[in-house]
Amino acid sequence: MTRSWTLPMLLVGCGALVATMLVVRGLPGVAVPLLVVFVLLAGLHSPLAFPRSIGAEEAQDRSAVDGRPVVYWRAGCKYCLRLRIRLGRNARRMYWVDIWHDPAGAAVVRAANGGDETVPTVVAAGQPHVNLDPEWVRAQLSS
Repeated sequence: MTRSWTLPMLLVGCGALVATMLVVRGLPGVAVPLLVVFVLLAGLHSPLAFPRSIGAEEAQDRSAVDGRPVVYWRAGCKYCLRLRIRLGRNARRMYWVDIWHDPAGAAVVRAANGGDETVPTVVAAGQPHVNLDPEWVRAQLSS
């Protein structure tokens, strides 16, 4: 669990340090917006920006019932973030598995990618796909 929060906490810590230095130098008007930017970046790179993760087995079971794709992701991955943002509200219609919290999910990703933990890996109709165009994923949701 701590791995997924390392980058966000680092961003907040660096932002606080830089903001403190700017306030000490007499530039609070610059420090506050800069700190807000760092906090927003931390939020985007945290697990909070993604729908609630479930276990790989549960996601596979649910997907088998209703046909929705399963997305294997990890916090801090810019491609996962891009997919999440581009999907918008449609992202909540998919099952998300954080491979840093679920060893079974990490094993599925390694099996699909020749031993690599390349994310986002989307499993649609039982077939794994890696680093997809978000429009293709959105089309899978509508079919």
